[in-house]
Amino acid sequence: MLSAHLRRRAVRWAAVVQVLLLAVAGLVVPGGPAAATSTPGAVLTVTPATLPTELTPLATGKRITYVTTTVTGGLTTATGLVMTPRTGKKNKTVVWGHGTTGIADRCAPSTSQDVFWPEARQAVAALLGKGWTVAAPDYPGLGTPAAHPYLVGASAARSMIDSAKAARILDPALGTQYAVDGHSQGGQGALFAGQLAPTYDGALVLRGVAAIAPASNLDVLAPAIPGTPGQGYLVMALHGLNAVDSSVNPNALLAEPARQRASVLQSGCLYEILDAYAPLTPEQLLVGGALPESVVAKLGRYGNPGQTPASAPILVVQGTDDEAVPYDVTVGLLLPQLQQSRQPVEFVEVPGANHDEAVFQTTDRVATWIAARFG
Repeated sequence: MLSAHLRRRAVRWAAVVQVLLLAVAGLVVPGGPAAATSTPGAVLTVTPATLPTELTPLATGKRITYVTTTVTGGLTTATGLVMTPRTGKKNKTVVWGHGTTGIADRCAPSTSQDVFWPEARQAVAALLGKGWTVAAPDYPGLGTPAAHPYLVGASAARSMIDSAKAARILDPALGTQYAVDGHSQGGQGALFAGQLAPTYDGALVLRGVAAIAPASNLDVLAPAIPGTPGQGYLVMALHGLNAVDSSVNPNALLAEPARQRASVLQSGCLYEILDAYAPLTPEQLLVGGALPESVVAKLGRYGNPGQTPASAPILVVQGTDDEAVPYDVTVGLLLPQLQQSRQPVEFVEVPGANHDEAVFQTTDRVATWIAARFG
């Protein structure tokens, strides 16, 4: 009679085999994650993916639905891409965390190349050029029925780590070593992944964390946003916080003119959202023109990286003219927070670079840094 341990292994491998057979047939596993498996990283569906033209010569792509977990440990699903180099494959995985695209399903990069941003394409191309398989999650709620926990760092981080697990299920030749690399929202997620890895990534071995213009110190940034062109970020952040804390009600916090624009959150993506909210005054954006301190504190609690020690070396890249993530916040606040960890922290300043230019100007440098971490 099989031991309990062997039975669990048999069930797990049976689920994997079933998923792969269904993938070959082009079928979909019905139901939620519990309908197939309870293992984070397990693949539920696989379909061929059409990659952006810049990436097509470099890789083949699959779009996957896979199991991940919520910040409270419950099961949920996520979608994303797994891109395999056509040549020079080295059997290591790098997870790419994309920057803000929006909070609606139509803003998932795996299905909408309009939000597979140009800087992301160049960054992914540099990773593929090193021979690494790239897992590119959409994050929970982008492409799946649940609400997207925008700027909830642990949510993005879990989906990033689980996408690396999923990539290994699709390609058993992949080794256990992986790195995470992200921009903006994805940089925030990458830093959280570095914190969560020791208790969450199982057999994987995290070798490095690269964060380009990462979102951080939301409790400092949020009160300064009303009345600026970035007000759409704050609206999305309130809805993202509501996805994990129902006591935060955006409709009770947003003023009437802002509430009247709510449809853009589902009909548009990043730039439509920013354009919709940019003209509002602070009083038109928020009831009383400001957020309650309790909400500001929750944004920090769920969104600030650096609250627990990192588990791998860190590279932080920041442009001096960043219009979305202030240089002073990264240098003056985030770096000292990260340096409290025992892990080495390397900082690359990009003079004159804005939020996206910081990616464009450092793709090769970031890829070279990751290569050194892999050894």
